[in-house]
Amino acid sequence: MRLRAISDLHLAAAHNRAALEALPEHPGDWLIVAGDVAERLEVVDWAFGLLAGRFERVVWVPGNHELWTVARDGPDAARGVARYERLIAIARRHGVVTPEDPFPDWPGPLPDGVSRLVIVPLFLLYDYSFRPDHVALADVVAWADEAHNVCADELHLLPDPFSTRHDWCRARLEETRHRLSRELPAEAHTVLVNHWPLRRDLVRIPRVPRFTPWCGTTETEDWHRRYRAHAVVTGHLHTRRTDIVDGARFEEVSLGYPRQWDHGRGCAGYLRTIL
Repeated sequence: MRLRAISDLHLAAAHNRAALEALPEHPGDWLIVAGDVAERLEVVDWAFGLLAGRFERVVWVPGNHELWTVARDGPDAARGVARYERLIAIARRHGVVTPEDPFPDWPGPLPDGVSRLVIVPLFLLYDYSFRPDHVALADVVAWADEAHNVCADELHLLPDPFSTRHDWCRARLEETRHRLSRELPAEAHTVLVNHWPLRRDLVRIPRVPRFTPWCGTTETEDWHRRYRAHAVVTGHLHTRRTDIVDGARFEEVSLGYPRQWDHGRGCAGYLRTIL
């Protein structure tokens, strides 16, 4: 029994959809999907159905792409929190664990020194605090635009009913802290799962250096210590890597766009083993 992880499937791309469809069954294994499955709800629905049929359990957190509202969605498309709630409903129809569900205990073999391990799916967004100290919040989009690094979220990720994504992030942080204080067992270690990185120092994207404001929040810099993380699983950056911080393993598990992965390995070749 293994806990595996992948993110950034970006199933708008035909190559990525074909690779996911070819993914073999993994009896007994659990799968973490750390966001950016697809922009269209019907594609997310298809992917959840496929994955739920090939893994014992699937745990999902949203990325920015699932939350986009674009022109083809029509005038009645769900925006912001309402869209997130639609995604939660789709996931639950397939038995997929979401950030709104009870934190599942890992039933498989435990690491040395760990008596209980809880998987904690998070939805935290970002607050532009991963920007340089000299750049004011009001100037961050203009600063990124100088290098053509502005995230498409500025057009497509609508925060309704919040005024800004920054406000939505603040609300998610407050709600999540409160829930963790109530529901996380005191003796438990965790696998923290979030689409966006939890630490600014792990964002290394030299090709788009001014994209960092859309990559997380400094409010989570110490969450791996605070919540006793054995591992932290994230995506978003399309820079697959493993880092160790304070003894916790940080795994960036993106697949990415078709040009960013070896099609000969298939989707299965990019499943990261977490436990």
